[in-house]
Amino acid sequence: MKKSDIEIFKDAMQGVKPIKNNKIIPNKPQPPAIPNQRFLDEILVREEMLSDNYNHIETGDELSFIRSGVQNNMLKKLRRGHFSIEAELDLHGMIARIAYLEVIKFIRQCQIYDIRCTRIIHGKGYGSWQKQPILKSKLNKWLQQFNEVLAFCSAPPMDGGTGAVYVLLKHK
Repeated sequence: MKKSDIEIFKDAMQGVKPIKNNKIIPNKPQPPAIPNQRFLDEILVREEMLSDNYNHIETGDELSFIRSGVQNNMLKKLRRGHFSIEAELDLHGMIARIAYLEVIKFIRQCQIYDIRCTRIIHGKGYGSWQKQPILKSKLNKWLQQFNEVLAFCSAPPMDGGTGAVYVLLKHK
């Protein structure tokens, strides 16, 4: 006589003690994949940006940038102070590596809080050993690398002049 599946199962379970805890632990969802190659690429780009291969900008030179596809009047409005400054970052006295990390953190925080217009003070370079604006030159290059940055320009004299920039950021 052939045994049923239930009988086979009961025979197999003879001598097995039941578990007193009947709670089932659910499977935790898998964490999202980490794009390691993208992070490595970003590190290489940062290293290149932090290198000394940058265009030298003089103390009195004005910075100006507008991303392709953004209307030119946005830069005019930014330059004229038509946007309220909602956040500020002061890079005075920082070395380039630290300043770059602070800029990254600042831009990300601005995006989280949906801040549209900021001022970044880079200084005029009088405190550098060459008396030249090192951070100004680097910041000019760094800001152009962030897709979140729509435009930037040197601030008017009352807000730091050529020692600071207004930065216009994308909405979330």
